[in-house]
Amino acid sequence: MKIEKRYLLNYSILIPYFILSVLGLIVVYSTTSANSIQSGGNPFGSVLTQGIFWIASLIGIALIYKMKLDFLKNQKVVGFILSVVVLLLIISRFFGATINGARGWILLGPLSLQPAEYLKVVMVWYLASVFSSEQELIASSDYYALTKNTFFPRSFTDWRVAVLISLGVVASLPDLGNATILTLLTLIMVSLSGISYRWFMTSLGAIVALSAAILGTIRMVGVDVVAKIPLFGYIAKRFSAFFNPFEDLSDSGHQLANSYYAMSNGSWFGLGLGNSIEKNGYLPEAHTDFVFSIVIEELGFVGASLILGLLFFLILRILLVGIQARDPFNAMLATGVGGLLLTQTFVNIGGISGLIPSTGVTFPFLSQGGNSLLVLSIAIAFVLNVDATEKKKALEEGQPLY
Repeated sequence: MKIEKRYLLNYSILIPYFILSVLGLIVVYSTTSANSIQSGGNPFGSVLTQGIFWIASLIGIALIYKMKLDFLKNQKVVGFILSVVVLLLIISRFFGATINGARGWILLGPLSLQPAEYLKVVMVWYLASVFSSEQELIASSDYYALTKNTFFPRSFTDWRVAVLISLGVVASLPDLGNATILTLLTLIMVSLSGISYRWFMTSLGAIVALSAAILGTIRMVGVDVVAKIPLFGYIAKRFSAFFNPFEDLSDSGHQLANSYYAMSNGSWFGLGLGNSIEKNGYLPEAHTDFVFSIVIEELGFVGASLILGLLFFLILRILLVGIQARDPFNAMLATGVGGLLLTQTFVNIGGISGLIPSTGVTFPFLSQGGNSLLVLSIAIAFVLNVDATEKKKALEEGQPLY
C-alpha cells in the first residue's frame, strides 16, 4: 500500500509552529513600531521584512518536506553545504558588517545574511549524518569509534576538525552566544550517537567546570583586563553586567538592569500589548536579544508562561519524534533539532534573567530576525519530514505506528 506523505503531516508540530510564528510577527510590530514612528520610518517596516522571511520559510518547509531523506543523509551533500556556510562565515569575519562590536553579517541590499545562524542547524544535520553511518562501530567500540582510536584527527574529513574550525570562526567574530550553542549542540549530538552515557556525563562535567573556572578567573583578574584582549572588549561588558548590572547603569549594566525593570513592570498580567515602557529607548535590543523581557512586561508572567509553555510543547513533540524514530539518522536529526530549540531558549532566557552572561542570542520565533526564523523553520521541516517518512515506512510494511 503506497501512502502519500501529505496525509502524514504532524499537526501537533505544525500548528504550534504557526502560532509561535504569528505571535512573533505581532511581537516584532509591538517592539519596533514606536521607535520607527519616532525616527520617521515606516511602523510596519520591520514586521513586513519578517513577514517576507516567514513566507520564504513556509516555501522552504514545503520543499524540504517533499525531499527524500536518503538525499539528506548523503554526507557529500551535507559536507558541501557545511563548507559553504563556513566559507560564508569567514567572509563575514573579514568583510562583513560590524554590529554591537561583532562581525558576522553579510549585507545584501536591504537584507542581511548571518551565516552563524545557519551553521547551527547544518551542524546538527552534519553530525547526524556522520554518526548514523558509524552505528555498527559505535556498538562495538563505544566512543573510540567516533575518534578512530586517535586523540588527534588524522584527516580534514574528521568531524572533530569540522566542529573545531566552525567554533573557531564563530568565536573569532566574536559571537559568544552561537559559539556556546554550537558547543552544547556538539555535546548533545555526540551523546545521541549511541556511545555510553558516561562520556556524556564526563563531557558535560568538563564544560561546566571549565565555564565556572573561566567566570571565576575573570572575576579575580577583573573585567578590565579581559577588555584589553583584542576582539573581546564588548564581551567583557557582558561579563561586567553579569557580575553586577547595577554597578554601571549607564554602560555595561544598562541592558540587564532594564531587562529586570521590564520584567518587574509586567507583574502577573502585564501592561497590555503595545504598552511596554522599556522598549521606548530604555532597553536596547528590545526587539531581538531581550524581546522576552518585553513580552513579560506587556503580557505579564501569565501570558509569557503560556507562550513558553507552547514552545516547550513544540520541543517535546519534536523530541518524541526523535525518540520514536527507528532509523538512527532520523532519530539523531529530530532529537538534535529539539536540542537546538531547547538550548537556544535556555541561553536566551538565562541571559535576560542574569543566570548566565548575556550572549546576544535571539528568542526562538519571537525575536526580530529573518535569518533566525528561516533557520528554525528549516529545522521544523526536517522534523516533519522525518516524522512522515517514519510513519509512511511503518504503514507500508504493516508495522504499528508509534
